[in-house]
Amino acid sequence: MSVYLMAKPHDTSTGTGSIAALYAILAYQGYAMAINGIGAPFIAANFGLGDAGIARLYAWISPSALGVLLLSRLADRVGRRRVLLACTAATPVAALAAAAAAVARNAVLFVLCDMVLYAFIGAAVFVAVVMLAESLAMEHRARGQSYGGLAMAVGAGCCLMLMPLLEHNGLSWRWLLVIVGGGLLGVPLLPRAIPESRRWREAADSGATRAARLLDLFGARYRARAVPIAVCVLLSVMAGTSADAWSYYRAVSSVGLSAATASLLVLTCGGLSLVGFPLGAWACERFGRVPTVVVCWLLAGAGAVAYYWGPPGGSMPPAYWLGASFFWLKTADNAAIVGFRSASTELFPTALRGTMIGWTVLIGAVGVVVAQSTIALLAGPLGGLSRVVGYLALLSLPGALVFGWFIDETRGLGLEAAAGE
Repeated sequence: MSVYLMAKPHDTSTGTGSIAALYAILAYQGYAMAINGIGAPFIAANFGLGDAGIARLYAWISPSALGVLLLSRLADRVGRRRVLLACTAATPVAALAAAAAAVARNAVLFVLCDMVLYAFIGAAVFVAVVMLAESLAMEHRARGQSYGGLAMAVGAGCCLMLMPLLEHNGLSWRWLLVIVGGGLLGVPLLPRAIPESRRWREAADSGATRAARLLDLFGARYRARAVPIAVCVLLSVMAGTSADAWSYYRAVSSVGLSAATASLLVLTCGGLSLVGFPLGAWACERFGRVPTVVVCWLLAGAGAVAYYWGPPGGSMPPAYWLGASFFWLKTADNAAIVGFRSASTELFPTALRGTMIGWTVLIGAVGVVVAQSTIALLAGPLGGLSRVVGYLALLSLPGALVFGWFIDETRGLGLEAAAGE
């Protein structure tokens, strides 16, 4: 049975074909989102940058989150469908512009194009995540989010497989962006495949979407949920996104593995770690969203420290250690993603659900800027990028404690009851 048929829709206007279209969009955007992480060693070489330089360049791209916030807010005001279709259509155009800037070796223009590109990628991903939450029946929400994460991982895996093939054939990493540009061919198929969310239509008809404001999440009614979520996002992004973004770079530039070996390692162990998505869905339904996130964040932090600081004393070949610790890190991280996305989309009402996602992206971008700036500042004094990323991974501990103490459990609750609508 296909993935999307197993995630049965609750919204009768969103059939299994539309759920499949959402997963296809997530796979496409997952591929596009992975380019900077997988291409980091080659992007650094393209612009003549070292460890600190590439970290600074990525920090400058992070303000794309402002665009994600505005687009996510727009999804609450004018509809999920319009924003999702617009972002999916704009992604290939922005990718081609970024590729042209990279060919010209113009770092400033590349940063600007990448900021626009990642604004559209981020908004498309999170609007699709919201639409999944609003379309799936209560007992299928966590499973549906796990399939969404799996779709993004498959897209990223395709990007990972292409990079060594490009290098082997003497082709530039910039072709990764050109392939994203090929998404223009699929744009005409989307309008019929993606209907509007029934829950959003009902909220719009009631006037709730017009009455909601950007800062309502931090008012008296939702502050007790929104503020802890924001703190958790900040800490988890500093801990986890840094570890994820630099994993391929560590294998190639720090450890000295070839691009082919590093891709094989990440692809094999990352592929095996996809088991974390169904495990996360099972844990969310069996034990709850909160314990799943807490335990998995702690495990992911420990795995990141092992990946960036190991192996101890030459105890085993670096490739074996990196493979084992990467599997550990990504399995726990994938399970945590399911729990966090389930909770963060269930805790807030329809009129503010997209807005909350936008705020988390913006706060996450602050975390990325702080983390990348920290890496750029301390990579030299502390003995390299890997040492600093390992220290940042330790922030998963306070993040897990905040989530466990302050976040309400939503397991077994309907979407309206969980959000207090």
